[in-house]
Amino acid sequence: MLKYFGSRLLTFLPTFIGVTLISFAFIRVLPGDPIIVMAGERGLTEARYAELMTQFGFDQPIYVQYWDYFIGVLQGDLGQSFVTKKPVWDEFFSLFPATLELSICAMIFAVLLGLPAGIIAAVNRGKFLDRALMSTALVGYSMPIFWWALLLIIVFSGNLNWTPVSGRIDLIYYFPSASGFILIDSLASGQKGAFLSAVRHLILPTLVLGTIPLAVIARQTRSAMLEVLGEDYIRTARAKGLTPARINGIHALRNALIPVITVIGLSVGTLLAGAILTETIFSWPGIGKWMVDSIFRRDYPVVQGGLLLIAVMVMVVNLTVDVLYGVINPKIRKR
Repeated sequence: MLKYFGSRLLTFLPTFIGVTLISFAFIRVLPGDPIIVMAGERGLTEARYAELMTQFGFDQPIYVQYWDYFIGVLQGDLGQSFVTKKPVWDEFFSLFPATLELSICAMIFAVLLGLPAGIIAAVNRGKFLDRALMSTALVGYSMPIFWWALLLIIVFSGNLNWTPVSGRIDLIYYFPSASGFILIDSLASGQKGAFLSAVRHLILPTLVLGTIPLAVIARQTRSAMLEVLGEDYIRTARAKGLTPARINGIHALRNALIPVITVIGLSVGTLLAGAILTETIFSWPGIGKWMVDSIFRRDYPVVQGGLLLIAVMVMVVNLTVDVLYGVINPKIRKR
């Protein structure tokens, strides 16, 4: 097992170096001058421009800039924001709970609907219910996030006035954020209506962010269930007279969950990528909106640090899922 973990860890290191290269290069290929964005064109003399270039290290060769950035990353220093002058670490982890809360709610929504949909489709293979569920899943997977979000806003916020358009809670409520999770903090505040307001603000972003993982989980569950339902031990269980509910819900689902759990773990990257668009559309104050705002402001340290931290989190989740998969299925370790 230790050898298996070591082999997976070795693939982590070159990926990490590649991520630092991509995060460093990404912001620099965008048009625009960060010095002009920060200082403005008015009153920016050539002497002041040169001074700022030296101050931020932009006058150094590109390979020197990358090396300084890479050494800083290895030392745990991601720099500080050009705009707020705060360390990137502090800004990221102050906003991350909002994104994490939204991602958790979206994943719960996806799992609670995706698993039953996949099971029902597999049990009714080739029937109308199977085609209807899988067609719906395909549509959900194919829909652009921004289009789906705007459609829900028009229907539920504009026409029906059931849900708010943006934010995490109504402005009439104010309480200290102890955990960073608005549901927990609003419930702990004891203010009447605060928790319900937080729930109403979460509904649309959760639906938008959870739609694609839901579709993936439903289709993967169906595929895994169909494979398991054709095994000999399932036919033996049927021959013994076990009820369909026991066969499908216990014997088949237990073995079909292995690839489904892997897909759920890999969906973390989808959630974090989708959170960027979702948070921007719904003005959700998380790391997605923070990253978009920083790109427009050419805030190099924030974009570099944010991309790196998000990528590392996805890599850690994938590594964990890979290792757990080897624990669940010992045959994987020998590959």
